[in-house]
Amino acid sequence: MFKEFLNNLTNDVRVQLSQEFDRNFERKAFFNRKWPQTKLKNSRGSMMVRSGAGRRSIKNQAVNGEITWSSNLPYMSLHNEGGEIVVTQKMKRFFWAMYYKTSGGVTKGKSQRNIKLQGEAAQWKALALQKVGKVMTVDQRQFIGWHPEVDLHIRKVIGINLKELNNNINNKLKP
Repeated sequence: MFKEFLNNLTNDVRVQLSQEFDRNFERKAFFNRKWPQTKLKNSRGSMMVRSGAGRRSIKNQAVNGEITWSSNLPYMSLHNEGGEIVVTQKMKRFFWAMYYKTSGGVTKGKSQRNIKLQGEAAQWKALALQKVGKVMTVDQRQFIGWHPEVDLHIRKVIGINLKELNNNINNKLKP
């Protein structure tokens, strides 16, 4: 009975916290702490919810009373914790591709269009022109981790499960 109680409790906490961590993407915040705005001008939506790939990549697992969350996308831990990243040649190719996409295509020379290039395309171009090896800072946009609300949700789930256990014990003790 006690082992079943612990399994139910762990599973209920896992489900409850997973829902709350997922809701952080809707809030665009880590519970009540808003994520920093993206530095790209004219960008469409929040950086963390554009494609939804990062949000969908988060998996959880409960083993021996321990709950873990993980993602198969390497950049998700960088967003969750913040930090620094070194510019690579592959990143530069991506930045150039985004520049061409946002500027409306490949252009050559000093056309009026190139001279007046503004907004998001100009920022992608600036990123693409960085040297390989430059260190860029990624702002923290935490979505999983400890927060006072996590404790509140855990206490709530424990309370519900203890009441359920108490009811089960009382039902078994009745003649």
